[in-house]
Amino acid sequence: MFTTSTLILALYLIAFALLHSLLAGTWAKRRARRAFGPEGMRWYRLIFTLVAAATLLPLLRLFYLFPGEVLYSVPAPWRWGMVALQAAAAFGLAKTLLEAGPLRFLGIRPEAGEGQLIVRGIYCRTRNPLFLFALIFLWLTPVMTTNLLVLYIIATVYFYLGSVHEERMMAEEFGAAYLDYRDRVPKFIPRLRCEYPETRVEAEGSEDEPGPGSRSRKR
Repeated sequence: MFTTSTLILALYLIAFALLHSLLAGTWAKRRARRAFGPEGMRWYRLIFTLVAAATLLPLLRLFYLFPGEVLYSVPAPWRWGMVALQAAAAFGLAKTLLEAGPLRFLGIRPEAGEGQLIVRGIYCRTRNPLFLFALIFLWLTPVMTTNLLVLYIIATVYFYLGSVHEERMMAEEFGAAYLDYRDRVPKFIPRLRCEYPETRVEAEGSEDEPGPGSRSRKR
């Protein structure tokens, strides 16, 4: 059932995750700051985004060449229900990116929302909406193959570990304000009502930015 192509895909996914984590971590950013200075670090997120996109393209090519053995295919009408929920998750992703500021999120406008923790919209219902909606979209795929299953398992583990890493950096930057937010807002499962007031807090002076994959300075 699992072939050599599955192993190649798994190894590439793990390498992609390790590279992404390394570039998002404080170790790499501190060295980049020393090499390029504060002004150069304004573009770190954009460079990170470009590297992530470039390393993602070979993965898409591999999935095109080696789709894998079909494990199941959900028939209609259940298939259309899953597709509808995927569309809802995609809408949730788009709304979250708009609330985070898409240009700042991608690093195109690095100065937007710099140094501030802003809690609003979906972020007052769940702390990790991007990971939540992405996982819903992935796991509701109506046709599952061996290679997709490997991708989804690794992505799920990576998203969870990424959320832990991101929240640790947010706590370092915003201190007690973020710890209070973390204690009052669920990690993944969203609340129906927003019970956390909109918050706008200046960073406590940490010289490291949160990971480029996070909503970081604007919520």
